Amino acid sequence: MEADRVKWNQRFASQDTYLGERPSPMLSREIERILQLSPGRRALDIACGEGRNSVFLAQQGFQVTALDISEVALSKGIKRAADAEVMVDFRRVDLDEYHFAEQFDLIINFNFLLRGLIPEAFQALSPGGLLIIDTIMESKQLLASHNPAYLLRRGELQKICQDLDGEVLFSEESLEGDMPTARVLFRKAA
Repeated sequence: MEADRVKWNQRFASQDTYLGERPSPMLSREIERILQLSPGRRALDIACGEGRNSVFLAQQGFQVTALDISEVALSKGIKRAADAEVMVDFRRVDLDEYHFAEQFDLIINFNFLLRGLIPEAFQALSPGGLLIIDTIMESKQLLASHNPAYLLRRGELQKICQDLDGEVLFSEESLEGDMPTARVLFRKAA
């Protein structure tokens, strides 16, 4: 959707780095387990933004495909990967219209929610593959300024993953602060 592309281009152009240079704290904290459990090294970063998590995974030996709607964010990601001397396959896509055509051993989805993509991401996982989701939950404060379609409800992420064929290895909800979040590390059945 063109309006989304314009909105995100403006947001990513408004500051040097939108979410910082470091990878997600959850990804950093879980990387040893991810490396141990991942059946291979093909990774997909959904809504990668400026590529902080994509570059981190490439530094850990993953072959990373990174998707985002914003060419501004992707150009920052390309520079970040070049500076880190790693390869990342950055692709501009509209995730509202995206369909998985490849298989991945690891799929990450941070700070983005499109519920319809979760079952498709599960299908794109190789047997034993890992799905990590870390995104924003609804709160009274956020519901006043955000579209509820893009906010998880309490217990929703855990429920979605319990209905998939595999195992929830880690799940938590953090209700503190301005941005309550839900996180899950899921492993598809082998």
